[in-house]
Order: sequence, then C-alpha cells, then structure tokens
Amino acid sequence: MSASVRLSLPALSLLAAFGLAACTEGGAEVVEEPSLRPVKVVEIEAPSTARELRYSGTVKARSEAAAGFRVGGKIIERLVDIGDRVAPGDVLARIDVTDYQLQMKSAEASLAAAERQLETADFALKRADALYRQQVTTKAQLEQAQLSYNQALATRDSQRSSLEQARNQVAYGELKADKPGIVTQISADAGQVVAAGSPVVTVAADGEKEALIAVPENEIFAFAPGKAVEVGFWSKDGLTLQGAVREVAGSADATSRTFAVRIALPDNPQILLGMTARVTATAPSDTNLFELPLSALTRDGAKQTIVWTVDRMAATVHARPVTVDTFSDKGIQISSGLAPGDLVVVAGTQFMAEDMKVRLADKDLPRTADAGSDAAKPDAATR
Repeated sequence: MSASVRLSLPALSLLAAFGLAACTEGGAEVVEEPSLRPVKVVEIEAPSTARELRYSGTVKARSEAAAGFRVGGKIIERLVDIGDRVAPGDVLARIDVTDYQLQMKSAEASLAAAERQLETADFALKRADALYRQQVTTKAQLEQAQLSYNQALATRDSQRSSLEQARNQVAYGELKADKPGIVTQISADAGQVVAAGSPVVTVAADGEKEALIAVPENEIFAFAPGKAVEVGFWSKDGLTLQGAVREVAGSADATSRTFAVRIALPDNPQILLGMTARVTATAPSDTNLFELPLSALTRDGAKQTIVWTVDRMAATVHARPVTVDTFSDKGIQISSGLAPGDLVVVAGTQFMAEDMKVRLADKDLPRTADAGSDAAKPDAATR
C-alpha cells in the first residue's frame, strides 16, 4: 500500500502543474460567479389621497322597539319565542288582571249609583221648576235644585271615565303587537312581576334594514348623513351592497367612547337581522399613501419597519425605513419612506441583505441598461 501512495504523489504534482500551465496560457483564471437570486417586485404607483376606513357592524331593523305592559303585574303566560313572526294584534304575553277586574266591577257599581243620583236630581229639578212657575216656591230653591243636578251629572260623567279606565287596565293585561315583525329578544318570562313599561318582548318591524357600526371620535368627521359606503357580509362572501349613512349619533357612548353610525341598506332578501356587516368607507388624507402587499414589510436588527427597494441600474437591494398608516384590501398603506417608481421586493424579504445583487425580470430592467448591453455586444465580438 505504501508503494501505491508513493506513485500517486508524483502524478498529483504533474496534474497540478498542467493545471497551472493551462491557467497561464489562457491569460486569466476563470472564476464562476454565484447565481443571482431572482426577486418578485412591485413598482410604486402614484400615491392615493384617500384613506380607507373599515368597520364591523351588525344588521338591524330600522324600527325596533321593546314592548312592555302598560300596567304592572305578574306575567302568567308568554306566547312567543325569539325568531317568531308576529302580526298586528297578536298576543305576545299576559299578566294576572284579577285586581283590575275587581276595580272594574267597583267602577261599574259606582257608575250605577251615580246614574240613580242623577235621576233623583233631575226629578227634583223638574219639580222645583214646576213649583216656581206656579209661584209656589222661590227662585233660590230652583237654583239649588239646578246645582244639585249639575253635581250629579258631573259625578255620573266622572264614574263613566273611571269605568273606562278600569276596562282599559283589564285590556292592558294582554301585550299585543302593533306592527308586523320578528321577535328578537325576550326580557321577561312567566312568573315574573314587572312594572308598567318594563321591557318584555322586543320586536323588529318588517321593512328597511340598516347596519350599525361604532366609529371612534378621531374618524367620526369622515361620516355625514348621505355619505355612500360599501357594505359586505361575513356570511355572504361576494355580496356587496351600496349603503348610505342615515344617522350619526350626536354624542359618544359613555362606556366605549365611540359614536353610533346607522347605514341604510337596500332591500335584499339575503340579508337577515343579526348578520355581521363589513362597512368600507373612504376619507380624505392629509398625507400621500402608497399601497403595498403586506408581505413587503419586514424588520431590521433594530426592530424598525422597513422594505427592501431595488436599484434598477445596479440590481442591488437596499433597506428603507417606512411608516405604516393603515391596512387596506390590498395590504397596507405607507405614508412615508417611498416615492413613485420605486421597486419594492414583495417576496423573499427574509433572504435579503444590504447591497445584495439580485436578478430582475426583463420588464423591471431600465432601458439604459438594455441599451448598454446592446452597445457592448460589438466590442465583445471585436475582442
């Protein structure tokens, strides 16, 4: 084995000598350049002067009211559930009206007594009038009889009103729907004692629908009644309706510090109450905003937000700090750090390094570079 090793050493030396000679005869050593990394870039277009506002909201009926009994009492029956459709006059719930029925009977008895008193006063008035005509009694007695009759008449009318009120209270023991709609909330159930006016059943009236969103105070001035917006729906992907702002709250919510904005929606049978709505609106911007895909963003060693821009002439990449303003459908909106015509890397940013040479697509190369390469071809041929 040692002999074979001794024979191979001269052979290796000879091969190395031939290699050096070959390089010397060629005039220069040939070094293979590393392959350039291809990159995907986008060219920055003219800036947008409008910023996009996006909010999530809920589809609601334009008219929605919590119905309650007009008298207090114990609920003995609830006849509807959430999701039930109701028509005008349908009974939603009932309360115990035993006490109100007793009051009605008392009012009926009081009215009957008042009517008897009125009959007696009327008979006394007629008798006093006849005696006065015969000059048997004085005018003062006639006037006293007239006053007694008027008092009896007023008492009768008062008892009639009391009886009507008692009858109404008995009728108020049934909570009825006053317009067609759908039950959206139940606030009280059978066995519960409620006061007059306490919410029991909430009914959303049929008809117009709207989207309700909450807007922070720094963006509320971008909304005004009549402003056109786009409304999409989480459960109906691809369905977009043109809405209009109908109402803007005059004051902020005490808890969330946001303003309620109601957006009128066109009639569409696919839109149901309670759906999640996506509202998109535009507002003027004080700064120029550039659109970029979210994949273009990255961070440098100092945790600063940057993008990688490409020098067309040198085909090298350079880190550039940017300021992110907001998010949009296309990705992000940059408020500073870019200019129209810049080439920004949007794929493979994790592989970039400062002054790293990359390979651009033909459409991204500058015309001057193409002209230079064409002019170099004759020289190469001459050499």
